[in-house]
Amino acid sequence: MVASSGVAPPRATAVGWFGSRWERLNGAQRIGGIDLARGLAVIGMIAAHLLWLADVDFEDASTWMGVVEGRSSILFATLAGVSIGLVTGGRHPLPPPQLRVARGRLVVRAAVLWVIGILLIATGVPVYVILPAYAILFLLALPLVSLGARALFLLAGALGVVMPFAVVALDRLPFWSTWNGQLVDQALGWHYPFPVWIAFVVAGIGAARSGVLRAEVQLWLLGAGAILAVVGYGLHGATGARQPTEPTSFWGAVWTADPHSSGVLEVIGSGGFALAVIGFCLLACRTVLVWVVLPLRAVGAMPLTAYTAQLVIWAIAATAILGNPGDLGGFRDLEPFWPLTIGLIVGCTAWALLVGRGPLEWAMDRLARVLVRRG
Repeated sequence: MVASSGVAPPRATAVGWFGSRWERLNGAQRIGGIDLARGLAVIGMIAAHLLWLADVDFEDASTWMGVVEGRSSILFATLAGVSIGLVTGGRHPLPPPQLRVARGRLVVRAAVLWVIGILLIATGVPVYVILPAYAILFLLALPLVSLGARALFLLAGALGVVMPFAVVALDRLPFWSTWNGQLVDQALGWHYPFPVWIAFVVAGIGAARSGVLRAEVQLWLLGAGAILAVVGYGLHGATGARQPTEPTSFWGAVWTADPHSSGVLEVIGSGGFALAVIGFCLLACRTVLVWVVLPLRAVGAMPLTAYTAQLVIWAIAATAILGNPGDLGGFRDLEPFWPLTIGLIVGCTAWALLVGRGPLEWAMDRLARVLVRRG
């Protein structure tokens, strides 16, 4: 949820208030392709929340929107890793004194994300809020930011293959059905179990360490990610992996690409999908498309604000109209996706161009800088 220096669209010649805001969104301090990917991830999660989605059948175009289920949040987590990699040095880790400051500020950000996540859960909106898990993933990533790209990708691969077995075993513990277990579930964001999801963050840091601003790296992300996606989803289909509604054995729970299963094949397939989307977005923003997708980039430039706003608006609207923010089916039946999404895109674009940085991003950055100062 942070930006770094990198290749930017052509600089605007405007000056003054508007010019400075334009420069903030389009200047060298932002990477357009990463903002685009973040914007797509946020909107994909809104779609997963608010639309009635069928399982994806590539022979039936009417089901294709189901691609957002599970994959949007994994893209979001992978982009967290890219952001962490960028603010800790990009292609090369920062020197130790600067890296200590960057780690300290990431701790502050993690704490803020966790608090916001708990407050969003308290609204009663019936979604699995990703922010508590996001905060924990930030903390788990801190010891890894001094590693190079090769080590990070190898570690991500090892975690992605091994940790699904641990998570499936943990999921079967009776503890989760107890009152304390439910509290821990919400506090940890266990719908996005960190032992598995840290693999996506580590892969994202590895992408940043590889040099995401280079065209060859962007092509590699697109190609390697596409291959991983084909392998993961192909094995899921070819080996007769279970349907989500069927009871499953331990092995069946591990060997699946079902959305939010945290199975090995989901890690491979959806993790590859995330890398491919990032590569595609970076390449697309090397072309004139960078201007076409400016509104989506504006959403991606303030993802915490956008994600939080859609849940707060949901809670207020559902309470006012239905009398219950937890009525998921009733709210979906109101068909709020397009009004909310269009409003969010317009609002983020206007804020970015007229005000500047997203309000929650600005506040979190200021707090981190006040609490963790450079030596």
